[in-house]
Amino acid sequence: MCGVLGIVAHEGVNQLLYDGLQMLQHRGQDAAGIVTAEGTMFHMHKGRGMVRDVFRTRNMRELVGQVGIAHVRYPTAGNANCSAEAQPFYVNSPFGIVLAHNGNLTNTEELFKNVCFGDLRHINTRSDSEVLLNVLACELEDQVGDRTSLNLEDIFAAVTALHQRVHGAYGVVALIAGYGLLAFRDPFGIRPLCLGKRVKNGLTDYVVASESVVFPSLDFEILRDVAPGEAIFISNDGQLFSQQCAQQPRLMPCLFEYVYFARPDSVIDGVSVYNARLNMGITLAEKVKRTLNLDDIDVVMPVPDTSRPSAMELAQHLNKPYREGLFKNRYIGRTFIMPGQSVRKKSVRQKLNPMNYEFKGKRVLLVDDSIVRGTTSREIVDMVREAGATKVYFASAAPAVLFPNVYGIDMPTREELISYQRDADQVADEIGADGVVFQDLKDLKKVVLSLNPQIEGFDSSCFDGHYITGDINEAYLQRLSDNKHNLATFALPGLIEHSVSVQENEDED
Repeated sequence: MCGVLGIVAHEGVNQLLYDGLQMLQHRGQDAAGIVTAEGTMFHMHKGRGMVRDVFRTRNMRELVGQVGIAHVRYPTAGNANCSAEAQPFYVNSPFGIVLAHNGNLTNTEELFKNVCFGDLRHINTRSDSEVLLNVLACELEDQVGDRTSLNLEDIFAAVTALHQRVHGAYGVVALIAGYGLLAFRDPFGIRPLCLGKRVKNGLTDYVVASESVVFPSLDFEILRDVAPGEAIFISNDGQLFSQQCAQQPRLMPCLFEYVYFARPDSVIDGVSVYNARLNMGITLAEKVKRTLNLDDIDVVMPVPDTSRPSAMELAQHLNKPYREGLFKNRYIGRTFIMPGQSVRKKSVRQKLNPMNYEFKGKRVLLVDDSIVRGTTSREIVDMVREAGATKVYFASAAPAVLFPNVYGIDMPTREELISYQRDADQVADEIGADGVVFQDLKDLKKVVLSLNPQIEGFDSSCFDGHYITGDINEAYLQRLSDNKHNLATFALPGLIEHSVSVQENEDED
C-alpha cells in the first residue's frame, strides 16, 4: 500500500506536493519521492524515511516546475532497506517518463520476461512498479513509431494496451516530459484514485491523489473518483482530457481501505470512510448481541485509533459506557510495518499505555479494526489484564482474515494468519481473550454498499479467498508462501519483490 499524488498548476508545485504527501503519510512511511517537470527537464529527489526527513530546504528549492508527481511507500518485503526502490521511477525513452504506483501486479514475472527479453529494456530494481513503467514506455513507443512527437490518441491507446497486458491492482500517476501528467486506474478500481481542482486567479489547477483527504489542505475541491480503467491526461498548460481505456471496467474497490488503510476524513468511490466505520460499529454490535452475554460487559474501549468510530457507535448501540483506556505515544512508528515479530512486540508496549484505573475490576470489550497475525492483539490483551481487567473480550470491525492479499497489501502467508484454520473461540484462546467476535463479511459489504449502491462488488480476497482478477490459484499462493518462508521475501515467483508488510493493525497517522 502506497500513496500517489500528481499536480498540474500555474505556479510552482514543489510546496503543494510536499504538503500533499504529508497528508498521505499514513499510506507509507518507508520512503518518499517527488519529481517536478520544467519544460522537458525532470527534477527528482527521493529517499528512505518519512516525508519530513527526506526533504530539506535545499532539496525543495531544486524541485522547480509547474507539474509534478510524488509518492510515499511502505516497506518492500525482504528489501525494505533498498533506497533504489523509492519512487517515482524514471526511463529516458520515449520522451522521458517518470511514474509512481500504488498497488501490486500479479503477472509481474511474465511482464518482466516480455520487457527484458522481448522489448530489450533493462529493469534496474526488483520492483513491479519499474516493470509497470517500462510496459507503459513500450506501449507509448509502439504508438509513436517513427514519429518524433506524441498526441492524445497515442497516450490513451498506450493505456488501453497496458490494461490488456497488465494484471493486478494499480493507481498510477506519471509525467511525460514536455507533455503533461497522466493518471490511470486498474479496470477493477481496486486501488483508489481521485481527481480534484481549484480555480485561482481565473486559472484552473488539477490534482490527482490516492485519497481525497489531500484536497482541502491544498485548497482544492474534489471533482470525482477516477473511474476503473479510466485514463486522465492533463497537459502542461492545464487542459484536462479523459477516456475509458478498459474493455469491461467494474468498480470493485478493496474493502480493507474502508476498514483500515484510508484516513477517516477521506471519501473513496463516493463512500465516506468515517460513515462506513460508524456503520461497521452498528453491525458489529448486532453480532456482539448474538455472540456474547451483554451482562458480562461493563465498558467498551477502542484500540486507538482506526477503530474509534466503530467502537463509539458499538457502545451506543449496546447502551454500554464508552471509555478511552489505551493511550498512544504518537512518536513510535506503526507496529505493523516493523520488520520482525520481536520488534513489533516491543513496539506495542512502547506505543500503547493502559490507564489502570479505567480497567481495574472491569469486564472490558476491546474493539479493533482487524486481527491479522494476532501478535498485537495478544500483547494488548495481556496489558489490559495486567492493568486490572477481570475479563477481556475482543471485537474486530473486520471479518476474520483468512487469505493473503496479492493486490498491494502484503499480509502474512495463510499459515501465519491467526484465523487460518481457527474459529473465533480458538482465536480467543490464542490471544488470551475471554471471547472474540468478528464482523460478518456480508454485513461489511452491506455497510459500504449502503453508502454507494453504484459499487458493483469488492476485492474481499483476504476474507473470502476470491481474487477478482481471476489469475490467482492455489499454485500461485503456494509459491508466494514458499518464497516468504525460504527467502523472507514477497516475489512473483523468484523475480520481483513489491508490496507492503502488514503485520498488525494500528492507527491512521
